[in-house]
Amino acid sequence: MTDVPPVPHTPQVPHAPQVPHAPQSFSLLPGAGDSPVILHVPHSSREIPAEVRSGIVLDDAGLERELDHITDAYTAAIAEAAAEAAGITPWRFVNGLSRLVIDPERFPDEREEMLASGMGAVYTRTTHKEALRPDGFDHEPLIERYFRPYARAMTEAVADRLAATGRAVIIDVHSYPTAPLPYELHGAGPRPPVCLGTDAFHTPSGLLDAAREAFSPCGETGLDSPFAGTYVPLEFYGKRAEVTALMVEIRRDLYMTEPGGPAGPGLRDLASALRALVEAVSR
Repeated sequence: MTDVPPVPHTPQVPHAPQVPHAPQSFSLLPGAGDSPVILHVPHSSREIPAEVRSGIVLDDAGLERELDHITDAYTAAIAEAAAEAAGITPWRFVNGLSRLVIDPERFPDEREEMLASGMGAVYTRTTHKEALRPDGFDHEPLIERYFRPYARAMTEAVADRLAATGRAVIIDVHSYPTAPLPYELHGAGPRPPVCLGTDAFHTPSGLLDAAREAFSPCGETGLDSPFAGTYVPLEFYGKRAEVTALMVEIRRDLYMTEPGGPAGPGLRDLASALRALVEAVSR
């Protein structure tokens, strides 16, 4: 596989869409003006602001353990290395805060199936079904401060790629543990090295075939197990076929020591595979 620099730098281009009044909880890192690709990295950070930490009932040691389990560690580094090596630099939308603040990929209402596990847009339970926040916790301030600005900014980023290139390709970069955690609703299914999450409307066969080919050096790829679906801003969901999307879920034993340990050499191979996917769908 093509070698990938271990410590890439952020590409610089003259234009990026501006999101007024957005809090510093996420970053839109610009790519090439003619790239339709957005690498979306929502769950890589462990950062929790002090005012949010005060509403979490775990002690510090318990919180660190929970972050070890719930964080998609090093996925931002995989996306960064892939972007640096790609012939046409993709755009990157990276969440700078832990998903324990808000999870930007959940519905903020009763449509969210993960409410059954206490893991809607604002989590109230841990990966092991223990209390994370107190009963009666008011979710709305976190939704207003963090969730809605994130959703608006991602919508703007996709709209910008549509305006510039006539299409947008969202590649959602995630990871998951080798063994299922108690919170998982569908943890009994296959857990391949790479799980590809799809949507019937937004994941065309060409995008899926390109992902299978790109990740084939990393081992078996599976579909929608243990995690299914992909992320598309609601403004475009089910409406704009020019917005295509795929979720890439990487089993953590491929590139790191679980849970929460250091990255290993597999990270470079996965970054190379992601680079190959980016290049295949950028043409």
